[in-house]
Amino acid sequence: MARDTRTDPEVETIWQDFHEHVNVTSEQLRSWLLTRGSGEETFTADPDLALPEPGRQILAVLGKRKVDLTRADIDVMRTAIAGIDALLAERPPRGNADDQWRHALLDLGHDPLVER
Repeated sequence: MARDTRTDPEVETIWQDFHEHVNVTSEQLRSWLLTRGSGEETFTADPDLALPEPGRQILAVLGKRKVDLTRADIDVMRTAIAGIDALLAERPPRGNADDQWRHALLDLGHDPLVER
């Protein structure tokens, strides 16, 4: 069920924070998730079903307008923001390439190599 988010300042703040934290496009995130989700198994008839979570949920939110958000979408945005913040706080020392850390951020739609 969609809610009227045009008058909800909390949703406006979460929407803005989410889009600041998720710094890759929906196309980039989908491509990344398809790569991550492919593994050794073949795709199902609907490749989107094989996308790993929570990336699939984040991708779904990226495809929505603010006025179409549900409570579940708002929870996804909060979780993504918190997850990205937690991972950024664990940044490896400069010069140490940590692919696992970067991949965990990419799973949430954040590329630490992208500067804004």
